[in-house]
Amino acid sequence: MKKTMVLLCTLLGMAFTVLAADPYLDKRQAMVEHDIKGRGVSDQRVLVTMGRVPRHLFVDERQRGRAYADHPLPIGEGQTISQPYVVALMTEALNLKPSERVLEIGTGSGYQAAVLAELVKEVYTIEIRKPLADMAEKRLHELGYRNVRVRYADGYFGWEERAPFDAIIITAAANHIPPPLIRQLKDGGRLILPLGSTVYSQTLTLVKKRGERLNVEQIIPVAFVPMTGEVQKGK
Repeated sequence: MKKTMVLLCTLLGMAFTVLAADPYLDKRQAMVEHDIKGRGVSDQRVLVTMGRVPRHLFVDERQRGRAYADHPLPIGEGQTISQPYVVALMTEALNLKPSERVLEIGTGSGYQAAVLAELVKEVYTIEIRKPLADMAEKRLHELGYRNVRVRYADGYFGWEERAPFDAIIITAAANHIPPPLIRQLKDGGRLILPLGSTVYSQTLTLVKKRGERLNVEQIIPVAFVPMTGEVQKGK
């Protein structure tokens, strides 16, 4: 009986230590179970990653209490951090492998880049707003993500010297796919983006490159902030 009580106290002590170190752990696990797994995302690597990356550290301190609710949150510069379900869905759709290299267009606060960094070998991410690029680079470095490179630039043109990429993810709405990004995608690579009207809503679209052909799959309706820069000039 005494040994059982000692073991129980030890386990409780460990639980309290974990919660003290990460007071958002329960909220994050609930988010995964109800808002991500509960809505059909089944890739175990993605689920584990979503349960591990501290989303509350990628939003303003005043927003941390809402960090694990399933909706976007403002991050400054008129931009938002995507809802957790959409982050997980886009990540799962890319069917990522540990050895791959991914290009992200639209770094924002760095949350999606952190999720990708847990799943692949290298992440290259581009942000057109310098304050966000600088903030995300600092945050990702402080959190220990050494396989992420951040660039302040117009993502329309991609990152040519680091191409080709196994996968590309665009986290802002565009009315067409930037041709440079198609060229920088490997044969057999995947690209996902919210495609459609940049004023109203878009369709989350997965594109697979097969030689000169693009196989297109529409997933779900979504609403993202618009991509800015060269993309606004049209095709």
